[in-house]
Amino acid sequence: MPSPTAPRSDSLLQHPAFVAFWCARIASGFGFQMLSVAVGWQIYAITGRAFDLGLIGLVQFIPSVLLALPAGHVADQFERRRVVLLGQIAEWTAIVLLAALTMTHRIHETGILALVFVIGVAKAFESPSMQSLLPALVPTSMLPRAVAVSGSAFQMAMILGPAVGGLLYVAGPGVVYLTAAALYLVAATMMARLRYEHTPPKREPATLKTLFAGVHFIRARKDVLGVISLDLFAVLLGGATALLPIFAKDILHTGPWGLGLLRAAPAVGALLMSVWLARHDMQRRVGMIMFASVAGFGAATLVFAVSTALWLSLLALFALGAFDMVSMVIRGALVQLDTPDAMRGRVSAVNAIFINTSNQLGEFESGMLAAWLGAVNATLLGGIGTLVVVGLWMTMFPTLRRRQKLHVEPADVEPAADTL
Repeated sequence: MPSPTAPRSDSLLQHPAFVAFWCARIASGFGFQMLSVAVGWQIYAITGRAFDLGLIGLVQFIPSVLLALPAGHVADQFERRRVVLLGQIAEWTAIVLLAALTMTHRIHETGILALVFVIGVAKAFESPSMQSLLPALVPTSMLPRAVAVSGSAFQMAMILGPAVGGLLYVAGPGVVYLTAAALYLVAATMMARLRYEHTPPKREPATLKTLFAGVHFIRARKDVLGVISLDLFAVLLGGATALLPIFAKDILHTGPWGLGLLRAAPAVGALLMSVWLARHDMQRRVGMIMFASVAGFGAATLVFAVSTALWLSLLALFALGAFDMVSMVIRGALVQLDTPDAMRGRVSAVNAIFINTSNQLGEFESGMLAAWLGAVNATLLGGIGTLVVVGLWMTMFPTLRRRQKLHVEPADVEPAADTL
């Protein structure tokens, strides 16, 4: 954590380490979103098979789950900045190879998937270290705002990255790859220049006990278990965005332009909310605010399900993204603040498994329900399920419901030694 003598300011801009972190996050985020567009278009242009588009997600999903626990262990055993930097360098190398193979006309589907797999492996190790690094860059009191600002970088990349990548693809996929590589180089440079005070981690050999320490820690902390599991089930049930093409074509009777607006609406809502949260602290009743936000997410899903007007659907998705950002900031800050620094990598890794699984399975669940019940009924069921989960979790985790502040003094938190 930052030194007690370090200057404390209400402005995140006066913390150079955080500014470098944010710049690296936004550069790599833009690069990755542009890369995703180019890879999808290029593979479909080569093979013409929709199945191969699914393989792109699969070769990224497998390492994100299988390597999550080892990556969390690495994040707690080594300097996290260096782990992030090495991950970004590996991703940059893979992207440069994609550009070189494309521009020399030696590219093929297997090569693309292999390099995307390499990127997935690098991201699996980069992610828990990146998440665990943030609390060391700002004072504890500013962590929620830092989480919100960091989230805004992701949302901006989600909104603008695919659009810029699509425009550049007109000049060829090699141009997109070179631009993405340049952005990753910027990210790696900023990360290499990042300086912050930290205590060298205590090295432990990798054993089943240390690898699963994050799981045991979460099970022992009711509030941490509550926020992580709430996210899992809320996302799993409320996956309306997976069905947007059906709603755009068959219910709202709009074209690709309308689908683009529908896809952008949640990210715009999340981005604007993150800007607001970056300027306002949540000091009271954070537990109820989180539950209310997840309930708002479910209610917005219900409105979207019954809407037959494009403007109302866009408004519902906008609200859905805004509510999700509020709960995400609270969940992210609470997990980081309730976790000792020596455990943050492993806890972040377990959290990443929950998030990746819920996103992937949520889309699958929505697709299956839509096939059986229709898109509207499937989305209605998802919204109702989210509200039910909120009610159950408020009953099952009363301390989380009554929680007033994000930061709890160490004396009020159970020691972690018995969980390792």
